[in-house]
Amino acid sequence: MQMEWLSAVIDFGIIGLLAALSVIVVAIVLERLFFYRSIELKSFASIKALELELTKRLVVVASVASNAPYIGLLGTVLGIMLTFYNMNLDASADAGKIMVGLALALKATAVGLIVALVSVVAYNALLRKTKVLLLEWEIGHDG
Repeated sequence: MQMEWLSAVIDFGIIGLLAALSVIVVAIVLERLFFYRSIELKSFASIKALELELTKRLVVVASVASNAPYIGLLGTVLGIMLTFYNMNLDASADAGKIMVGLALALKATAVGLIVALVSVVAYNALLRKTKVLLLEWEIGHDG
């Protein structure tokens, strides 16, 4: 088919981007967890300075969590467009070919949702740990 390259772009472009974003999220989560374990709360004189250190790179995790479904949806829309285009080229296309094309298009949305779900859970866990550390700092400076 003439549009096979677009199918590859959808597979390797959209799903590849989502895979790269998930690797970035996992790397940030691991870095933050190691940082949270090694942080010395007493070394911070200001709660604002501590909060700045604790929340570094969390915006990246939140951004991936909120945008991954849209990236996956873009892949699905492109895949469906490709399926319709191929149907136009082959007027005798049977329902099986059409369903396979649509099913393959939907995998981009599925991958986007998985990346988003993992990112949301990671972001919430990191945010909770940040709040706990801030409260521990406050408790340590009250007494």
